[in-house]
Amino acid sequence: MNENLLKLLQKVDTPTVCNAIEFAQGKRGFNAFTRGTMLASHPDAPAMVGYACTARIAAVAPPTEAPEVIKARRMAYYRHMSEGPRPAVVVIEDMDFPHCIGAYWGEINTTVHKGFGMSGALTNGVMRDLGDLPDGFPVVAGSIGPSHGFVHVKEVGKTVTIFGMEVADSDLIHADQHGALVIPPDVLPMLEAAIHKLMDTEKLALDPARRAGFDFNAFEAAWTAFEKART
Repeated sequence: MNENLLKLLQKVDTPTVCNAIEFAQGKRGFNAFTRGTMLASHPDAPAMVGYACTARIAAVAPPTEAPEVIKARRMAYYRHMSEGPRPAVVVIEDMDFPHCIGAYWGEINTTVHKGFGMSGALTNGVMRDLGDLPDGFPVVAGSIGPSHGFVHVKEVGKTVTIFGMEVADSDLIHADQHGALVIPPDVLPMLEAAIHKLMDTEKLALDPARRAGFDFNAFEAAWTAFEKART
């Protein structure tokens, strides 16, 4: 991913990228995205874009492994987050879903991961400390709650599932208040042009609709041009 594409992806929302991927692929049916409603810590924040650093956690029950094993895995987790490719997005599957209680994403963890130079966090689990989360590190989560429970890391660097979307370590993620998607590697060379073409095409319908005197005849003409441009 080059710098121009990264800057563009950070400016556009996830639905735009979803549509642009289909535009680049020349067909509908792209389905590597989350299902259901997710919650955003900073709904007005720019999209988070980056390569996934994945892990699994659990919090409902205390860990059954020896404390030294849990500690070693926790440190391996933080090392993985600090050393992965950049830009990066933390992608955490809470294995207690849909009964998650462990608010892994609070003031401390968001600040630590932001300090590692990461772009944000995506999880099916819980976030908290909403008034204290740092700017520039959005969290898109499955729920909000007050407790950390018995939260502990179960696995690091494995393929995870977030609201129906499978994410492998190092997959390229785009996420915002609408949810998240995985950008297929094969569309990257075409994605920048596809986004610009998509936005130009949408203007064929949007600009006339925003003008005074817009009526059915104006709509019909605009929609004809819109349909022609996107086929």
